[in-house]
Amino acid sequence: MPITEILEQNCKLYGNDVALVEINPEQEDSRRVTWKEYELIEPTRAPYYRREITWNVFNEKANRFANLLLEKGIKKGDKVGILLMNCLEWLPIYFGILKTGAIAVPLNFRYTAEEINYCAHLAELDVMVFGVEFIGRVEEIADELEKTCRLVYAGEGLCPTFADDYFALTANCSSATPNIVLTDDDFAAIYFSSGTTGFPKAILHRHRSLMHACRVEQNHHSQSRQDVFLCIPPLYHTGAKMHWFGSLLSGSKAVILKGTRPEYIFDAVSKEKCTIVWLLVPWAQDILNALDSGAIKKEDYHLEQWRLMHIGAQPVPQSLIKRWMAYFPHHQYDTNYGLSESIGPGCVHLGVDNIRKVGAIGVPGFGWQVKICGSDGAEVVRGHVGELCVKGPGVMECYYNDPAATAEVLKDGWLFTGDMAQQDEEGFIWLVDRKKDVIISGGENIYPVQIENFLSAHPDINDVAVIGLPDKRLGEISTAIIELKPGRICTEADIEKFCQELPRYKRPRKIIFADVPRNATGKIEKPKLRKLYGAEGIVDTQNKG
Repeated sequence: MPITEILEQNCKLYGNDVALVEINPEQEDSRRVTWKEYELIEPTRAPYYRREITWNVFNEKANRFANLLLEKGIKKGDKVGILLMNCLEWLPIYFGILKTGAIAVPLNFRYTAEEINYCAHLAELDVMVFGVEFIGRVEEIADELEKTCRLVYAGEGLCPTFADDYFALTANCSSATPNIVLTDDDFAAIYFSSGTTGFPKAILHRHRSLMHACRVEQNHHSQSRQDVFLCIPPLYHTGAKMHWFGSLLSGSKAVILKGTRPEYIFDAVSKEKCTIVWLLVPWAQDILNALDSGAIKKEDYHLEQWRLMHIGAQPVPQSLIKRWMAYFPHHQYDTNYGLSESIGPGCVHLGVDNIRKVGAIGVPGFGWQVKICGSDGAEVVRGHVGELCVKGPGVMECYYNDPAATAEVLKDGWLFTGDMAQQDEEGFIWLVDRKKDVIISGGENIYPVQIENFLSAHPDINDVAVIGLPDKRLGEISTAIIELKPGRICTEADIEKFCQELPRYKRPRKIIFADVPRNATGKIEKPKLRKLYGAEGIVDTQNKG
C-alpha cells in the first residue's frame, strides 16, 4: 500500500499524539534552560525554539497542500519540487504531493541557481515550493522557471512577487483527504544523485519503493511507539527520510534538529528523550572529539534512554566505532549501506547483533539480494573484489529521461552500484571503494578506503581522504589529504612512520595537511580535492623509489 495510507492510519490511531518536533538551537534565546530544568516544564511551553505538530495536524497540512495542488490543476504524474531547509513544513508538503498522485522531487539545498535550474528542467517540474533561504537563487532563474513551472513560496516574511504564497493559499483549502486512488505501481518520487561525478541524475521511484523502505527500516531497527528518532541530516536525501519511515510505520515521534554541534545533539537527546540517532561520520567524530577534550560531558545530559546509534552514507572507520563504544558501551550500533537508486539505506546493513564485524557494511538487508560481479558481469569467487550489485523491491525504475545511463546500471533487475566490495567466509560484505575512485599505480589497484581506514586509527587524525593524482612514471600516485584534530601537531615524517605497517605499494606517496571537504550527506568530495590538488601539476616519482 502507498505510504500515504500509513499517515491516514496514524491520524486515526494516534491523532492527538506528537508526530514531529522542530528544534532550532542556533537561534539565540536568553531563556534557554538545562535539561534538568526542562524536565520541570511542559514541553509545549519549552523556553527554547521548538515547534511541534500532532499526527492530526500533520495529516491536515498534507491534505490542504494536496487540495491546493489539485485546484491548480496538478494531476497524477506531474512533478512538484521541494527546495526547503529541514523544517516542520517539509514532510507535510512531501505527503501533500504524494496524496495528489503527483511525483515529489526533493532538491538539494546546497544547489546553486544553475543546478536548481538544471534539475528543474531535467525532472520537468510543474511546481516548485521554496523557502526563504532560496529567494535569491530562485529569483536569478525565475524568468526561465516560470515558462513551465509555477513557483510557491513557503517561508517567513513577505512572499516574493514572482511566487504564490503557500501559507495564505493553503489556509483556505479543505483539510479533507483528496479522493485520489493510489497504487504501489504509481510513480512517487524523483531523487537526485549526489552529483559527485558531474551534474546529478534524476532517480525515479514507485510507491512500492517507499513502502519497502518503511518495512526495511523497522525490520532492522525495531522502532516502536516508545521510540523517539532524532533526525539531523537533510530531508531532501533518501537517507534521512527513509530512516524516519521507521517512525512513520510505528507511529512514533521524531525530532528534526537544525544544527549539528555536539552540544545541540546531546541537548536534543536529553530534552526530547530521543532513543535513536542516525549520525554521519563527521558528526560522530565531532562528538568524540568534544568528549575527549572535555568540551562536553556525558553526565551533564540525560542520555540513558538512547539505545541505538547508526551511521550510513559513507564508509565508517573501525577506529571510530571502537571509540564510540568505549563511551557508550550500552548502545546498539548499525551500519547502513544504500544508494538513492536503491531508495536509500538498508539494502545492506551490519545488524545490531554483529558488532564483532564492525568495518563491514554487513549482509543483505530485509527483502534484498546481493551479489558481487567481475568486469564480465559474472559473480566472482567469494573473497575476491568485484562490483557490488543489489536486487529488491526498492530498486529505482530508471534514471528519468536518461535511458543510456539507466542501461549502464540496471541489468536483469540488478542494480550495479559502482562500489567495489568483497564477501568474507561468513557472508559479510566489506566495501573496498568506489569503482571510479580506484587508483591504478604502476599496474597495482589501490583502494583508497582501505588506506583511509588505516590512517583514521592515528590518534592525531580527525579525517582523511585518499585520492589519486597523475604521475609521469606510475600513471597515478596515492595522495592522503589529512585533517588533524584540533590542537594536534603531526608531521609528514610522523605519517610515513605510522604507514610502515602498510604494504609498500599502499603507502601514500604524497601527504597534504588540509581540511577534508564533505557534502551535506557526509560523503568526501573527492572530485573537489582532485581539482584542487591535481592543478599543482603532474608529479614525477622517477627518483622516489
